Amino acid sequence: MVNYIYRFEKVLTIREQEKNETEIAYKDSVRSFEEIATRLYELLKKKEDLIDFQQERLAVGSSIEEIHHYARFIDSLEKTIVDVQQKVVQARSKMNWYEEKLLEKNLEVRKFEKMREKDFKLFQQEQDRIEGIFLDEISTLTYNKREIR
Repeated sequence: MVNYIYRFEKVLTIREQEKNETEIAYKDSVRSFEEIATRLYELLKKKEDLIDFQQERLAVGSSIEEIHHYARFIDSLEKTIVDVQQKVVQARSKMNWYEEKLLEKNLEVRKFEKMREKDFKLFQQEQDRIEGIFLDEISTLTYNKREIR
């Protein structure tokens, strides 16, 4: 019996490696996005808490210096928030790009796997045909051998 060898096995292996590398990069981009988005959430929460605290202080009464201090701090926080929002947008687009690449790689690998399955079926059919011919020849020889005796 002849062993089956897929002619594109090396290509399939390379495509699977590329897919795995892309999957790792995608997972890293998701993790990075989650970290940056969490940081943005924390900054927004901090700003909200600070505004609430400032409102409470204004209701109780606070000095102008304290009001200016909180206003400068909120302005600084807003600049940081804008910066982090840009980073979130960049991280999201990077994550989406890797997701598209991963889908492409998965599709390529699936195509090669389907081709391998079809090729293997053809190989099996050919092997079965050859085996049938071989068995027919053996049967014919065995029959002829009995007839001669």
